[in-house]
Amino acid sequence: MIILLYVLGFHLDCPALKGLNFTGGLQLRNAFIALWIGLSLYTGAFIAEIVRSGILAISKGQSEAAHALGLSSGRTMRLVILPQALRVIVPPLISQYLNITKNTSLGLAVGYMDLRSTLGGITINQTGRELEGMLMLMLTYVAISLSISAAMNIYNNRVSLKER
Repeated sequence: MIILLYVLGFHLDCPALKGLNFTGGLQLRNAFIALWIGLSLYTGAFIAEIVRSGILAISKGQSEAAHALGLSSGRTMRLVILPQALRVIVPPLISQYLNITKNTSLGLAVGYMDLRSTLGGITINQTGRELEGMLMLMLTYVAISLSISAAMNIYNNRVSLKER
């Protein structure tokens, strides 16, 4: 577990007071923070647009009918609009979640050593086995992508319209 945290950019040990400042504790690498903030803002903008367009895809008559029944704006959104909008939101959201895993390889631009740069670069350079290294890298990305896709497709089947 500690090795995984270190690979992800975390350094964890017991904090201690040394001199006028604390040393130790949880430390994050600057490259990891830059990657995290950059991907969060970039992906957050796309996800916000997906959700906004999904909500706007529901006809105005649905919210008017809910208000005519006496539902408040919050209950209208939660009980009427969002259940219908999820059917429109989830498919592009699956693609966006898959893009996050692929876009982490851009972390090399800020100096963050991710899967692509370690397995695809350092390991291949040191061992000289290009084919095996690239196959391992490809299989890792395929496994991550298929697991994300499977989980989101299970969720999509749960929120999809059930016909009788």
